[in-house]
Amino acid sequence: MFENIRLAFQGIWSHKMRSFLTMLGIIIGIASIIAIVSTIKGTSEQIKDNLIGSGNNTVNVTLSQGDSAYSVDYYDGGSSGSTPILSQSLKDEVLKTDHVENATFFYSRTDYNSSVYYENSSFSGGKVYGIDTNYLNTCGYQVRSGRGFVEADYDNFRKVALVDSYAADTMFPGANPVGKIIEIGSEPYTVVGVVRQSADSLPNMDTPSDFDSYYENVIGTVMIPNKCWPISYKFDEPENAIVKVDSTDNMSETGSAVAKILNKSISSTGSGSSGFKYKADDVMQRVKDLQDLSESTNSQLIWIASISLLVGGIGVMNIMLVSVTERTKEIGLKKAIGARKKVILGQFLTEAAVLTSVGGIIGVVLGIGLSKVVSKVAGSPTAISVPAIIGSVVFSMLIGIIFGLLPSVKAANLNPIDALRSE
Repeated sequence: MFENIRLAFQGIWSHKMRSFLTMLGIIIGIASIIAIVSTIKGTSEQIKDNLIGSGNNTVNVTLSQGDSAYSVDYYDGGSSGSTPILSQSLKDEVLKTDHVENATFFYSRTDYNSSVYYENSSFSGGKVYGIDTNYLNTCGYQVRSGRGFVEADYDNFRKVALVDSYAADTMFPGANPVGKIIEIGSEPYTVVGVVRQSADSLPNMDTPSDFDSYYENVIGTVMIPNKCWPISYKFDEPENAIVKVDSTDNMSETGSAVAKILNKSISSTGSGSSGFKYKADDVMQRVKDLQDLSESTNSQLIWIASISLLVGGIGVMNIMLVSVTERTKEIGLKKAIGARKKVILGQFLTEAAVLTSVGGIIGVVLGIGLSKVVSKVAGSPTAISVPAIIGSVVFSMLIGIIFGLLPSVKAANLNPIDALRSE
């Protein structure tokens, strides 16, 4: 085997130009496939990052009524029917669910009714959240100025508030919000801190248009301790949940498991008759749908690129047939001194496999370089796929074996007497 490989490399080196032209179809085909696969993988990763952020891995589990998300705002400030109430035992069960690293439960409203004021300015259209002690950590918030909530705020029902940086700009342009008094549901709250989500908790925004698209409707968020929520809004309202999962790949499964646990509160209170149901926001399914659309388009390009591999394989067969003709006397001499058919067959198959394997390796290197060039010129992301590289080299070797089989069989079946007589 090693002797055959040595002879194969010797033959390639002896006929450099002919060998290169023979490998050219393989090189172009493999390079094209590597570049396309790298682009597909890079695009898929970008789709995932743009929808769920890089490293956030949080799943929203929200209450729905019928086919739409439940919102207390549509019911004149009060709750509709017997809304489900989450018990502490259910919350503890969620925290113990497989793959859940952390979880938070919170009240939320969109302030369409102008229930939040600072002096004479309303916070209409902004978000108001009643959060627990896990919310900031789970959702990736960091305190920019002032402080966050402490246990004493919850234990003593202190009317304190946090604002995010967008709410701070909306309500307190050019001023420090910390220490200011705002009204939430006609109750005074003291702003104790300004928070902002970390970059890892936000979708990736690579261009100014991405930034503008994401923030064009962002007015901001005001947060108060969840124990103070009844003070301002005076109704029993349902809580939603956000769970942080250990891996992006486990988001769909874990979100469904958490929704199933929370739906126990609906069956226990009889709220199911009102059409209530907790549903996990399956971002990963949306990611998969977009990735499938991208991959289905690019897979057609892979098939087109594969045509050059077929052409390359035919070129290998042609040059190997020429090689058999040129080396007829050598084959006859080997058979005359006792070489068996399988030895001759193995030698020519090895030559064909080595020839295409070298072409495959050159194609892989060229494909990686080509993907980098495409990334720079077109601005599209790329990600090198190790399985695709290994598969390409193995596939190129198989092409050599398949298309080199006919010439190898022809060489192995030569009659030694006729071979020695040939001119």
